[in-house]
Amino acid sequence: MRRTFRSQFSGWALASLFACLLTPSCTAQFADPALSSSSALSIPRADVLQPEELRPLLQSNDKPIVLQVGSRIMFAQAHIPGAQYAGPGSQPMGLQLIESKVAASPKNKAIVIYCGCCPWNRCPNVGPAYKKLRELGFTNVKVLSIPNNFGDDWVNKGYAVEKGGE
Repeated sequence: MRRTFRSQFSGWALASLFACLLTPSCTAQFADPALSSSSALSIPRADVLQPEELRPLLQSNDKPIVLQVGSRIMFAQAHIPGAQYAGPGSQPMGLQLIESKVAASPKNKAIVIYCGCCPWNRCPNVGPAYKKLRELGFTNVKVLSIPNNFGDDWVNKGYAVEKGGE
């Protein structure tokens, strides 16, 4: 029996969530995300971008840098066209990779980060990635709101995706 992309993605997203729960930095975040300064819930509302707001930016002449700050497997399975894999924002190596991806960019360059591994209020990656970019002096950082997961909130809504890559 052939599985659809949706069922494959949803199954992987669930597996990703369980793998995340086994990671100390993630389980600490799951304790009470509202109390964590690196929680997605700590991101200022003005810096949260909805998917329908990102689409025209991706078509503009001055496209933002788009960084996926979650798992490499999810990135390979499907990502926003033109996005770069930047490693998990909850891990030191991910934060180093994020820094290297933007090192040559002007501090006012538009940067959009997203993960989509799990529900927004439990994501271990976007909060630390956002915080790191702001600490580096970037002034135009937005976080793509993905309330449930990338499959439900981007792929299944018919937004364009690329597969494979970095």
